Amino acid sequence: MATTLMDILDNYNTEKKCRRLFERIKWYNGIACTRCGSLNLSRHTVRKIYECMDCWYYFSVTAGTALHRSNLPLRKWVLATYLMCESKKGMSALQVQRMLDVAPKTAWYLNHRIRFAMSQLPPPKLNGIVEVDETWVGGRNRGRYENPFENKTLVVGIVERRGDVIVQVVRKRDRRTLHRFVLSHIDPNVKAIFTDQHHGYRGLPRHEAVNHSQYEWARGEVHTNTIEGVWALLKRSIMGAYHHVSPKYLDLYIEELAWKYNNRHRDKFLLALRELLRDGNYISYEELTENYK
Repeated sequence: MATTLMDILDNYNTEKKCRRLFERIKWYNGIACTRCGSLNLSRHTVRKIYECMDCWYYFSVTAGTALHRSNLPLRKWVLATYLMCESKKGMSALQVQRMLDVAPKTAWYLNHRIRFAMSQLPPPKLNGIVEVDETWVGGRNRGRYENPFENKTLVVGIVERRGDVIVQVVRKRDRRTLHRFVLSHIDPNVKAIFTDQHHGYRGLPRHEAVNHSQYEWARGEVHTNTIEGVWALLKRSIMGAYHHVSPKYLDLYIEELAWKYNNRHRDKFLLALRELLRDGNYISYEELTENYK
C-alpha cells in the first residue's frame, strides 16, 4: 500500500489503477454480487460495472458508497483522501480546489463526503485513565460584554491517555449533559476520571479535579493536559487551515479530527479508503446542505 505522495502519484495515476485499488479494498475476499452474493459475474469493461449472472443485478465498486453517483475522476478521490489524511491540521476546501483543479462547490462537497465517511464508525469505550474537558469554538466577541459566548459553539471531549478521543457538540455544560456524555463513553471499570474544577463534573465515579482558577495545572498524575492538547490541535486547525467553520458542520470537522487522532499509529489512507467504500456511507448534496444536523 502506498504510504507517500510520490507512491500515490506513481502507482495510482490512471483511472484503471484506481478502480483496481478500490476493488481490492472493497472485495478483498473476491468480487461477489452485492445483492445475492454470487460469484458468477460478468464484467462490462466499457461501463465499468459487473453483472450478476444469477440474479441479473448490475453493480459497480462505487455504487452505494461515498463515491456513489460521483462524476469526479477516481484519481482525484484518491489524492483528496490522501491529502486530508496526512494533513494533521486539516485541508480546506479552497486548498483542495487549487491542488486538484476542481470547482469550489465540488471541493467542498468532496471534503464533506470524506469527513462524513470518517464519522460513521461507532465510538469506542474508553478505559484506564480518562480526561474530560469542554471548549468553545467560534470567533472573538469584541464588545459583547453581556453574552461573550453568543456566537460560539460548545464542544466536549473525553480522551483515554495513550488511547482514543471522543468529541461531541453539546448545547449546555450542565451536570446532566456532562454526566450523560461521560458515562456513555467510558467502561464501568475505568481507573480514574480527571477534569478541571467545573461543577458539572461533580459526582462522577473515581473523579479527581485540578483547580485551574488557582493556577493548579497538575497534581502528580492528575491533569487534563492530554485533552487540552486535542483542543490546541482543533483551534490550530481552524485558525491555520479552515479559518472559519460553520456551526452546522462543526460535527463533521471534529469527527475528522477525532478519527485522525484515533488512527494516528495506523495507515490512515488505507483505513479512509475502506470507510469511503463501505456501503451506506453516501450522503447527497441536498442532505448535506438542507437536512444535515
